[in-house]
Amino acid sequence: MIHINEDESAALVTHELAFEAARRALVAAASGGGRVFPAVLGRALEATNTFSIKSGSSDDLTGVKIGSFWSGNPARGLPRHNSTIVLLDQDTGQLAAVIEAGKVNAYRTAAADAVAADLLSRRDSKVLAIFGAGNQAGFEVAALARIRPIETVLVVANPSPRRNAFIDRIAELDLTVRAASAEHAVRSADIVVTATPAREPLFDAEWVRPGTHVVSMGSDAPGKHELPNELMSKASLFCDLPSQSLQIGDFQHVREEIEAGRLTVSPIGDVVEGQAPGRRSNDEITVFDSSGIALQDLYMADALIRVKASLASA
Repeated sequence: MIHINEDESAALVTHELAFEAARRALVAAASGGGRVFPAVLGRALEATNTFSIKSGSSDDLTGVKIGSFWSGNPARGLPRHNSTIVLLDQDTGQLAAVIEAGKVNAYRTAAADAVAADLLSRRDSKVLAIFGAGNQAGFEVAALARIRPIETVLVVANPSPRRNAFIDRIAELDLTVRAASAEHAVRSADIVVTATPAREPLFDAEWVRPGTHVVSMGSDAPGKHELPNELMSKASLFCDLPSQSLQIGDFQHVREEIEAGRLTVSPIGDVVEGQAPGRRSNDEITVFDSSGIALQDLYMADALIRVKASLASA
């Protein structure tokens, strides 16, 4: 049985590795060979401590990802978010690998959004608006700046020492970064990313300029809601997995319209494979609902195992 601990996985992971793994996972999810099962969402004794179990399989991989959010961990010197990926042997069902993947999970989430942005955002996108100033937001900025010529980052978050520290971290990426109001950020942006636990829309649809690419990353549970419903009828809609997006992603709030056929959603894996169109004009608004699927975790684990084996044999 293979075990990769948190320190090892954090040392092995890169944005390049995550991008390729996420791309493979999203293609598998859109194909007949990929299977993603309904997410299980739970709470511990303290209601603020939550966890999720996401599972899936492909022709190559089978397993689960257990993600947790323990609100009091910073007081213990521990991260709020933790993640563990478990791979099962395809032939026997026995335990094949356990990867502690707290930091890896942040790379994995940002990578899926970067894969989508590489297909859906304008090539000349230079201004990024990011809602939220938590740990994940920094990974989103770094992943997107790798595939687009981002010059300016506008941060929408409540004034706090954490927001100031986040702005300082982003400035270290040689990007111009400053706090901004929601309206100014959205009206100025080429790409908008929401990385929050919001339960009501963060901005007005009318603020979104033609040609903007919008990502909902924080909506990953029933009731979460970051994007205005009115935006959906003005945009081309994409997601990682339609069945999950309609249950726990931001598209849950327009589920009736999608199921009735009044709105159309394309899996981003189909766009990767050329089975569905991506961006079709510079004026088109695109939306990617990124609820996070188990196959991303399984392919990340597989990539880390391969890198570790390669280093061991070098």
